[in-house]
Amino acid sequence: MSTRVLLVDDQPLVRAALEMAISGTEDVEVAGEAGSGAEAVRLAAELRPDVVVMDIRMRPRPDDPQGPAVPDGIAATRLITAAPDAPRVLVLTTFDEDENVYAALRAGASGFLVKDMALADILAAIRVVAAGEALLAPSVTRRLIAEFAGRPEPAARPAPQTGAISGLTDRERELLALIGQGRSNSEIAADLVISMGTVKTYVTRLLAKTGARDRVQLAILAHRCGLVSLDG
Repeated sequence: MSTRVLLVDDQPLVRAALEMAISGTEDVEVAGEAGSGAEAVRLAAELRPDVVVMDIRMRPRPDDPQGPAVPDGIAATRLITAAPDAPRVLVLTTFDEDENVYAALRAGASGFLVKDMALADILAAIRVVAAGEALLAPSVTRRLIAEFAGRPEPAARPAPQTGAISGLTDRERELLALIGQGRSNSEIAADLVISMGTVKTYVTRLLAKTGARDRVQLAILAHRCGLVSLDG
């Protein structure tokens, strides 16, 4: 079954490049395109894609009556992820400052990429986010999650409280800690000497037991519960 993607960017050339890359794949398809945050919110509800590739900085279109209410990709992400059975949002921008990452995470994004990445890497990220297996490159996950976990601002979809880990087994806590370190499923499998299928089963179990929506919230929970040191 193909992963259905909604492309959101106010630059038609960017959308065209992404669509061209996606059209050459068998497992990813473009469900629709939007040129503004307000249009993205409408199409996400109408088309129900699996993943929304969302530009952060977009100007409201003057012909869009709801444009001022959804001024940019962060606002659109917040509205989209607040809906029941929301798609996962992969934020794509030319700006990689930390503040944009924090804003995207607070709004409910499940991934963050910059536009100068190779199209093949963006496609890979779409697949990863659709599977709920990662947030960012492991090299930056720990720093970003540690900072985000320590910030006082509430998220649109708050991470579960620390009491959520009280019912976890020692093995489940061990795996949660590795997620908090930014380890991928394959790395976790190697670290714990278990199969990839077993790792996926544990991740699914952790999501169910903690009430976390995705791997992003599991990583935040690991830091908030002290399973991962904030100093790296």
